[in-house]
Amino acid sequence: MTDDDEPAPAGEDSELPPDVLEEAVRLTRLARRTDGERAETHRQRRDAMLATHGYEARLRADDDGDVLVCYPAEWLRDGEVVFDRIEDRSRGVERPLAGEDDWDVVEAANREIVARVGEHHGPVHEANVRAFADFLGNHHVCRIAVATSAQVREFREEYYPRNVWPDDEQRAVLEQSLRIAFDVAGVEHPPV
Repeated sequence: MTDDDEPAPAGEDSELPPDVLEEAVRLTRLARRTDGERAETHRQRRDAMLATHGYEARLRADDDGDVLVCYPAEWLRDGEVVFDRIEDRSRGVERPLAGEDDWDVVEAANREIVARVGEHHGPVHEANVRAFADFLGNHHVCRIAVATSAQVREFREEYYPRNVWPDDEQRAVLEQSLRIAFDVAGVEHPPV
């Protein structure tokens, strides 16, 4: 395949909604970090979600790492791209799987914030921010500095009560801990 045969990397004219693409990337990264049935479950969820929008996912090896490529389903025959079916290459979308949103990069950035919170605000806030960092990294491959309002709500309302097992002191200062995390990250707390 030559460079001329590949879809446009940005996919500006893609019919694939940005939040669907973001979730497809997240699920692909999760599948790569897990094994067996869990990895297959992530891939199946990604594929089912993309199929509802008429897309299919493929991985392509690149010099800078693997790339998730989302093709309109009508471009494919027996799992292979048929180039004479492509009328508008900008409908294809590519996203690198390494880089700024790589789990190791995200974990390192979040770990630094957790350490600074512990150093300047104590172990109770540190424990809450570590739980937030774990949630963002493992469920969204997301740095604290770019967490969204929806992610903060999901953490507070679903993840924290079910998975953290906080003591009374931690629970009492959760909101303050989250504000401290965003302050340390140098960003405003997203509106919730």
